Amino acid sequence: MIFAAGLGTRLKPFTDNHPKALALVNHKPLLQRNIEYLMGFGIRDIVVNVHHFADQIISFLQQQENFGCHIAISHEVEQPLETGGGLKKASWFFSGSPLPFVVMNADILTNMDLAKMYAYHLEKKGVATLAVTTRPSSRNFLLDSDHRLIGWKNNNTGEQKISRENDIIYTGAFTCVHIIEPSLPGMIRQEGKFSIIDTYLDLAKTEDIYGYDHTGDVVVDVGKPESILKAEEFFN
Repeated sequence: MIFAAGLGTRLKPFTDNHPKALALVNHKPLLQRNIEYLMGFGIRDIVVNVHHFADQIISFLQQQENFGCHIAISHEVEQPLETGGGLKKASWFFSGSPLPFVVMNADILTNMDLAKMYAYHLEKKGVATLAVTTRPSSRNFLLDSDHRLIGWKNNNTGEQKISRENDIIYTGAFTCVHIIEPSLPGMIRQEGKFSIIDTYLDLAKTEDIYGYDHTGDVVVDVGKPESILKAEEFFN
C-alpha cells in the first residue's frame, strides 16, 4: 500500500493545484518512483489511497497503464483518513492473503533493501516491523534490547507514550516503511481518521512490533520544496 491521500501542506505552492504524490524528483513523480521501488522487489499488487486531487492520481496511473501492475484505488472521498484510517479503509485489499504486506508513504524516498527487511520480519514473527534509522528527528520510536516497540517520544515537547515498561535501549526515527501481518488490520480498534502510530502503540501493549534498523541507507522525506533538491542529489 502507498499512502497518497494527504493534503501536502508543507509542499505548497505545488499542492495548491496537485497532489504531493505527483511532485517531481528529477522529472519523475514520487508515486512512480515508489511504485518502481516496490516493483524492484517483485511487488506487483498495490493499493493507493487518494483524496487530494484524487482524479489527477487516477488519471496518471491510467495513462501509465499502472506500470504493468495490478493497482487498486482506495478513495477517501469526504476527508483524508490519515495513515491508520487509510489502512483500515483499504484493508479489503489484503483480505484472504496469508502473506505480510508492505506499506509506505508516497513522499518518502529510500534505497533501503526491502528484501532484507522482509526477511527480518519473518524471523522476528511480530505483527508488524517498522523501518527506523538513528537520524535526527522530531519524533522517535522507543525500542528495547530486542528492538521491540515499547513507546514513542516527541523530542520537541518531551511528551512520551509508553506501551511497555521495559528499559529503553534504542531510539529510532521512523522511515515510514512498514511490513504488516494480514491479521493486524482486524486488530485495529480506532475508527475514522487516526494515525497508524496510535494503533501501533495500542497494539504494542500485548503484541510484538519490531523496529528494523537500516541506518546508513538514504532516506529523504520529500515534504518541503527544499527537500526535493536534496532528493534529486540521490535519486536520478
